[in-house]
Amino acid sequence: MLPSIKLLSGHQMPLIGLGTFKITGYENVFKTMEAALASGYRSFDTASVYRNEIDIGRALKELLPKFKLQRQDIFITSKLGPAEQGKSNASQALEGSLQRLGCEYLDLYLIHWPGAHKLKPGDRMHQKLRAESWAELENAYRQNKVNSLGVSNYLPSHLEELLATCAVKPSVLQIEYHPHLIQTNIKSLCDKHHIHLQAYSSLGTSNTENLLIKDPKVKEISAHCHKSPAQVLLRWAVQQQIGVLPKSTNPEHIAENIDVFSFTLSEEQMFELSQLDHQKHYCWDPAQVR
Repeated sequence: MLPSIKLLSGHQMPLIGLGTFKITGYENVFKTMEAALASGYRSFDTASVYRNEIDIGRALKELLPKFKLQRQDIFITSKLGPAEQGKSNASQALEGSLQRLGCEYLDLYLIHWPGAHKLKPGDRMHQKLRAESWAELENAYRQNKVNSLGVSNYLPSHLEELLATCAVKPSVLQIEYHPHLIQTNIKSLCDKHHIHLQAYSSLGTSNTENLLIKDPKVKEISAHCHKSPAQVLLRWAVQQQIGVLPKSTNPEHIAENIDVFSFTLSEEQMFELSQLDHQKHYCWDPAQVR
């Protein structure tokens, strides 16, 4: 059994899951999901904007019996897109994800972005729309359509605003977090309110100029541990009880990425990796969203 985290909602979530951003096309999705299930993954992260929910749902319907698994044996996360924010929109969006995935419920549903589509970053409507969205998701939670609620890309200001008014607290905050981008203030706020911090882009960027994977210190520790740079970066996170969502379509990399519980980084290695922080975003920065 892989390590898991008990969320505020009372439900367990695996500490590691498979990210599916940019994994599209049924054949590609099927092969990726098959390799992931064979390697031991039981958590899968998608979103309406990824446009792969239908293929993931189809693949799981075929693959779960093959691996002698049932729906309750896996953890499925999806997300409310920026174009789906607001009253009535959010509940319809959740229903759409459920239908596309072929599920009666989701294990976790996140507001993907603190802003709404087509609004300027400083527009006050962002606050109104995300509050309306959360109220709708709270209703869905009460109706058992989703087991846990959370947010993604929220900064402390966004999170504190939500915590001041919500009836159901977020169980998860998903953000970009790795040794080149250590968001200490966000992690401290999550720890204070017992919100699980889940990292995306733990390995930096997927392009050939990936400065995180190629960081000399990461490579040095990798060689010392006889593990890949990716495994070192993932271990750095999970050793702090930060969830991770490595993404790959390569079966070897998929298997390698989940093998991060068979070794431990020393205190010195953890410190050295944390010293690499220079606030480098490889993905999106929500700093301008009001």
